[in-house]
Amino acid sequence: MSETVLLVGGGGREHAIARALAPDCDLYACASNRNPGIAALAEGFETISETAAEDIVAYAESVGATLAIVGPESGLAAGVSDALDDAGVYTFGPQAAEARIETDKAFQRQFMRDEAIPGNPDFATFDDMEAACDYIDDYDGDLAVKPAGLTGGKGVKVIGDQVTPEEAKAYLRDSDYERVVLEERLIGEEFTIQAFVANGEFRVSPAVQDHKRAYEGDEGPNTGGMGSYTDVSPSLPFMADGDYEAAVEVIEAVVEALPDYKGILYGQFMLTTEGPKVIEFNARFGDPEAMNTLPVLETPFIDVLTAAREGESLPELDFAEAATVCKYAVPEGYPTDPEAGAEITVEVDEDAGALLFYANVDDREDGLYTTTSRSFAVVGVADSIAEAEELAEDALADAGEGFHIRHDIGTAALVQRRIDHMDELRGE
Repeated sequence: MSETVLLVGGGGREHAIARALAPDCDLYACASNRNPGIAALAEGFETISETAAEDIVAYAESVGATLAIVGPESGLAAGVSDALDDAGVYTFGPQAAEARIETDKAFQRQFMRDEAIPGNPDFATFDDMEAACDYIDDYDGDLAVKPAGLTGGKGVKVIGDQVTPEEAKAYLRDSDYERVVLEERLIGEEFTIQAFVANGEFRVSPAVQDHKRAYEGDEGPNTGGMGSYTDVSPSLPFMADGDYEAAVEVIEAVVEALPDYKGILYGQFMLTTEGPKVIEFNARFGDPEAMNTLPVLETPFIDVLTAAREGESLPELDFAEAATVCKYAVPEGYPTDPEAGAEITVEVDEDAGALLFYANVDDREDGLYTTTSRSFAVVGVADSIAEAEELAEDALADAGEGFHIRHDIGTAALVQRRIDHMDELRGE
């Protein structure tokens, strides 16, 4: 019997999930925005807010959903997984209590301390912003300033990198945050590992490096992510032997400490001279990292979901020995002053190894147009990072006017910069 799967969410991440699931199930989707890529793959698509748990349950029941997957963190925080599970629709996504590992950064750090999870940096939590400012004055070193709640990847300010101590204090005083976490600044190279988790087991995917800064050369404000890349192996070129495995051991410790967790556990790490340290955990696929990982997953994703629901051992995951480079096209001025309304006319030749993923677009009768959020991404899949980068660039050559793209993502020069940085930190 074919499974009927409800997908919640309408971004690029969810388009990647839809691509991975649609060949092997009857797919339905709902989101606050109509993603044309998902709509083309789904049997039905309803416009429903990702946080409207009751409406989502009603839609799931109306289509006879036998499984569900919640893409965005907003839905997890709103208890959409809880509501679907309670309605008898097994949902591959953590319930709100377990999703706190992402949705509450103060909880996340205290959980790591209480459970002796490796890789936890020095930190302190404050609900008094003046006390937090005093801590900045007294701390011997640079700090990362993190709102405790969800900020879409744009709320963190790093002293010594993005802001001065005085600017960090002004940021806190001008904010309306109820709680903040101040953490020691980690120096190194960032990478992500996404794990598929259920029934006390987990399976890991290749490491990904995302690029948060808006402009080439890692300049400008933080964004939701401008692009990312993977290598042919599970590791990345700047990682030494054992670094990937050390990060997986951190994920293993989290899974052991959260036996009821189900869904995706995304570990974002900083590779330091002391090994991987945890920047944060997310309770869902990354965006753009899902677009690197799922296209090279050769094991049917539906098999993971059904095994999770049935309480069976998760299948071993096979990934193609291919590199991927993802580059986002975003509206001009993104993220600080984005200009909406540019027409999207890009087309890709998937037979040549390039994939197109829509994110937030305005689907009008006369075509697709940009909103103020990330618009679409192109992923090149090839035998090397360099070849994958070339495929992505070729596909974006016809993106048209009104878009900003970080063309340096995945280039030999930027990858080498990452290698040189780690070599310098290691004293090599």
